[in-house]
Amino acid sequence: MTGPDFRQPEHDLEIRFPGDPAAVARVRNLVTETLGRDHPLHDDCALLTSELATNAILHTRSAGGTFTVRLRASGDPCMGAMVLVCVEDAGSDGPPCVCRADLGATSGRGLPMLEALSHRWGYTRGDGTTTVWFELLLVTVPAGWAAERV
Repeated sequence: MTGPDFRQPEHDLEIRFPGDPAAVARVRNLVTETLGRDHPLHDDCALLTSELATNAILHTRSAGGTFTVRLRASGDPCMGAMVLVCVEDAGSDGPPCVCRADLGATSGRGLPMLEALSHRWGYTRGDGTTTVWFELLLVTVPAGWAAERV
C-alpha cells in the first residue's frame, strides 16, 4: 500500500518513544497537547494513535527498543481539518493484519477500528521498519445544505 510520504521534512511533529507499555499514555498525551481536547478529531486520533503504539510494542521488534510517532494537523477545526499520523516501528516477520477478533477476545480490534474510523490508512515496509499511517478528515457543510438538496 502507498500513502503519505512522512519522510518529507514537512510534518509538524516527530517524537521517538521507548518500546514499553508506559509509552502508550505518553502517546495519547502527545495527541492531546498537539490537537487540544476540543479538536473535533481529538478522540478518534487519540484512540487510533494509541492503538498503533500498542501494536508497535506488542507485535514488532520495537518491544524493548523504540518506535516513532509523526503527527501532522492542518486546516481549521471549525471549517474542515485533516490529521495525518504515522507510527514507525522496528518491523516484524509479517505485515499488519486486519484480522477479525473472536467475540470473547481481549485484543485484535485495533486495525479493524483503524479501518472503520479513518478516512484512509495503510502501511509501508522497508529497511527493517514498518510504518502504519492513517488520515482523519473533518468536512463541514454550510448550514441548510441538506435542506437545499431535498
